[in-house]
Amino acid sequence: MSSDPWGRVDETGTVYVRTADGEQVVGSWQAGSPEEALAYFERKYEGLVVEIGLLEKRVKTTDLSAKDAQTAVDHLREQVDAHHAVGDLDALRARLDKLVALVETRREERKAQRAKQSDEARGAKEALVAEAEELARSDQWRAAGERLRSLVDTWKGLPRLDRKSDDELWHRFSHARSAFSKRRKQHFAQLDAQREEARRTKERLVSEAEALSNSTDWGPTAARYRDLMSEWKAAGRAQREHEDDLWNRFRGAQDVFFAARSSVFAERDAEQTENLKLKEELVTEAEKLVPVTDLKAARAAFRSVNERWEAIGHVPRDARPKVEGRMHAVERALQEAEEAEWRRTNPEARARAEGLTGQLQAAVDKLRSQIEQARGQGNDAKADKLARELEGRQALLDQALKGLHEFGG
Repeated sequence: MSSDPWGRVDETGTVYVRTADGEQVVGSWQAGSPEEALAYFERKYEGLVVEIGLLEKRVKTTDLSAKDAQTAVDHLREQVDAHHAVGDLDALRARLDKLVALVETRREERKAQRAKQSDEARGAKEALVAEAEELARSDQWRAAGERLRSLVDTWKGLPRLDRKSDDELWHRFSHARSAFSKRRKQHFAQLDAQREEARRTKERLVSEAEALSNSTDWGPTAARYRDLMSEWKAAGRAQREHEDDLWNRFRGAQDVFFAARSSVFAERDAEQTENLKLKEELVTEAEKLVPVTDLKAARAAFRSVNERWEAIGHVPRDARPKVEGRMHAVERALQEAEEAEWRRTNPEARARAEGLTGQLQAAVDKLRSQIEQARGQGNDAKADKLARELEGRQALLDQALKGLHEFGG
């Protein structure tokens, strides 16, 4: 017979393990010596020790579910209770009991954690719904649309709530997105309709402008082109893919007419070379206004320069783009300064634009009256000179009207 502190083998080969409840039969061993029998069943005990240790580690360090952990504990307990190993089985039972308590603790912790996460998820989703409902009333179509798409991604990353609560919040969230999409669709449908109407109007204006481009009836045709330009500005913008092409055709037709008219005028006007010299002096004077530091003074000074500029008359055709380009560069700089000032003080800028438009309109009306008077008196030379001045003033008026239109006027 052979024995150790936790088991023994009797003369019949029966192996026993010692427990707090007394000896329990482990099994029968006939294949070798009693020492080999004890060693075999001690190895089975060490295997149980290793399995319990691994399970303890998994429960403590991984996200093993309480259900799976309890199943594993029950399986090991069955093996321990079967008494098919030699060792301190009572110690193993005690470890399994502690493990059951730990699993229960972890179960409660996870339950509390899930409840906390659910509360946090509910708060987060309620915040998303509130923001979506606020965005649904926005007219910032691009920014609000991008933000709503971002909110959807955020929603997808949040845990689900109970089905009833989650469905209710999602319904509000989805309804807000649908309401925004519907409003945006209606807005752009209306905008498309307006742009389509603008396109049809501008097609008509382009057709008339092209038909007039070869006219040699200089005065009435120039006046009609000014009217067409006013109608063009009042029509609004067409679709982007049409606007530039229509404008190029419209402007091209005018350029053909005004280039031909300028050529005729250039042949008539022997003073154009002197005019060029005078305009170069004026544009040099105007260029000193840039960069603009005192908008009011610069505007007044430019107005003075421009009035003298318009009074001078035509310059040689080949020199015109360069000298006018320099003048336009100064004018653009002033316009940019005015736009910046307008953005700061819209009502004041509008009032100034209306005042300038009124002054220019009065000047244009006065010139037209003077031209009619000169024609009536048979003074065609004076009328022609006044007509050239009127052209310049009218161009300024058109520009001022354009600016006023941009204010929403």
